Amino acid sequence: MNVFELTRALVEIESTTRYEKAVGEFLQAHLTALAARFDGHVEKMRVSSERDNVFASFGEPIVTLSTHMDTVPPFFPSREDDEFIWGRGSCDAKGIIAAMIVAAEKLLAEGTRNLGLLFVVGEEKDSAGAKLAAADPRGAKFLINGEPTENRLALGSKGVLRYELAAQGKLAHSAYPELGHSAIHDLLDALRDIRDIPLPEDALLGRSTLNVGTIAGGRAPNVVADHASAEVMFRLVGDPATIREGVRAAAAGRAEAREALYHPALRLETFDGLPTTVVAFATDIPVLQGAWGRPFLIGPGSIHVAHTEEERIPKQQLGEAVQIYARMAGQLLVTGGASA
Repeated sequence: MNVFELTRALVEIESTTRYEKAVGEFLQAHLTALAARFDGHVEKMRVSSERDNVFASFGEPIVTLSTHMDTVPPFFPSREDDEFIWGRGSCDAKGIIAAMIVAAEKLLAEGTRNLGLLFVVGEEKDSAGAKLAAADPRGAKFLINGEPTENRLALGSKGVLRYELAAQGKLAHSAYPELGHSAIHDLLDALRDIRDIPLPEDALLGRSTLNVGTIAGGRAPNVVADHASAEVMFRLVGDPATIREGVRAAAAGRAEAREALYHPALRLETFDGLPTTVVAFATDIPVLQGAWGRPFLIGPGSIHVAHTEEERIPKQQLGEAVQIYARMAGQLLVTGGASA
């Protein structure tokens, strides 16, 4: 398959987080055929009974190309026009998977060895696949991680801090609210104060941001609510200590605030000849770096259409990404990163 055909084949397989089994099986089969041609090895890294990372190695991997196979909901299938490939995961990150595989095939056909391909589950939720891979590294010195950056090398990315809030109340008839206690009122008061937390700024990464992503609770409009919950996510530009303290203070006496996910903000390296950018989204790099080598972050597609009903990836950028990944990996293998 060429990079367009492979992108569409991957997009057609639904793989929202926790349901990556089918796309993992497809990748295992595809990479096994590639390994048979170029004396490689393919393995599944078991994350759970229904989910596996997929890792392919060709020699002893010094450079590993990696991204995630899961997507956000809802699923919708692919379509194609002269300029774009459309569909859930087209840019985040199945087009990137395709570009990495085709780049590896190009290098292998030229006689290059010591490459790895690592595709993980769970990036969109909790980095479960990356956490497992970090605990079981393969000796790589460099990690080229793919996310949609419009083929610009990211010099930095914001971190992430996610909380799950849960408030408990007491049921009562809404005509007599003094006989109960509203969990929704407590939760709203806590969220109001969380929204008032001062958010730090950074010269490179910009301003921290907050999103109240989900909110739920109550039983009926004529019943005082005995439960309520919400999820909030901060995009971090530095030390999260003041934000953590602000959340604790806002929730005190009102709700339980459970920290569900944390990734630090990152400063990343440059690479000769590539345009650069700074991104506000989080990645698996904080989990994988160290265990899988010095990280670089780059990929085709725009984050502005990821997670939307307009998700798509430019064909031109897909083709360019194949060349970029091949050049980066080839240079790192030759120079050991000395000129990167």
